[in-house]
Amino acid sequence: MFRFVTGLFVKIVATTGLLLGVCLSAQAEESWFPSQYGSSDTLGAINNLSAEKVVAAARLIKHGKTYALGVETGPASPAYPPRSYSMTVLQLDDGTGTPLGSNKATGNDDLMNLWMGIGSQIDGLGHMGIDHVYYNGNKASDFVTPKGLTKLSIDKLPPIVTRGVLLNVAQLLGKDILPAGTAINSAEIKAAAKAANISISKGDVVLLHTGWLNVMDSDPGRFMAGQPGLGMDGAQYLAALGVVAIGADNWALEVLPAQNPSEAFPVHPELLAKNGIYILENMDTRDLAKDGVSEFLFVLGQPRFVGAVQAVINPVAIH
Repeated sequence: MFRFVTGLFVKIVATTGLLLGVCLSAQAEESWFPSQYGSSDTLGAINNLSAEKVVAAARLIKHGKTYALGVETGPASPAYPPRSYSMTVLQLDDGTGTPLGSNKATGNDDLMNLWMGIGSQIDGLGHMGIDHVYYNGNKASDFVTPKGLTKLSIDKLPPIVTRGVLLNVAQLLGKDILPAGTAINSAEIKAAAKAANISISKGDVVLLHTGWLNVMDSDPGRFMAGQPGLGMDGAQYLAALGVVAIGADNWALEVLPAQNPSEAFPVHPELLAKNGIYILENMDTRDLAKDGVSEFLFVLGQPRFVGAVQAVINPVAIH
């Protein structure tokens, strides 16, 4: 009898330990929400923007030179399949071009069939999650519909106006174009910032220059096959600094192939879902790098398409 009771006790303790381990494991997996900005927050790191930050960033304007950070977007733009671009130009009124009114007014309209994730773009917090859970613990079943997102959509974002920082990692590593698969992590980020004599601060937008955008023009297939980009360690380092958004001159921001070959786009959910940090892709940083500009006023007023996950953008850097 004693042996039976003892054995039963051991089994209960073992089972309890196993269940406790499972519970602790589940808690660890879910520890990335609720958000540091509050359990009901839907804006993420945009909370780190401030009027004071705008005023300070405006003081970085020394010459009044503007830089378009968006690339031209059209039918030939390389894009993650099956994304595409199509435009149809139509005559006004009935489509025949018949002049309107006694003054014979004529004109054109345009009709676009466009994937938002093409060309230069911003990824909103509803873009990528972990097993159908998105920023701040929002489940896809609660906000994702075929007609648009009911939460975490691009139209809810305020303008992003703040200090922008360019890290010229290509120059740091002595290359015009970094090879595909080159990971940019905390060591490279710190070294590039030191080389530029700048520091990254809360509320900044950080752009990485790798030279990869040059490949888009010369070899679109190679451009999409892989890329240099942000690694997981680099993403976590920048997230800890409180940046608002991270962008690069490539089509997916992060290094491809991924450092862990079993993972798919791991940096995306790390930034978007876990930290509420926005992703800027296909940023044209070439002129900034050419002019040696490392900090500037960053201005983005994204289109306010209701329910949109992403948006084609053309941010402006002013120096």
